[in-house]
Amino acid sequence: MRDSTRRALERSAELTRQTRFVEAVETAEAVFRTADFDEHREIETWLVDHADDYVRDPATGGE
Repeated sequence: MRDSTRRALERSAELTRQTRFVEAVETAEAVFRTADFDEHREIETWLVDHADDYVRDPATGGE
């Protein structure tokens, strides 16, 4: 996965935690639109592996 894709997904997770849902979806959607088939599979795997990033603050370890 491209570094820019990973950073955008991380940013989307951060925005979600801040309840900035529209911006989070817009950020992730831009990545989805530009990804090729192989990158879509990598994105899918990343999202499954990092689902908690969307609901917990990584700075606090989820507390």
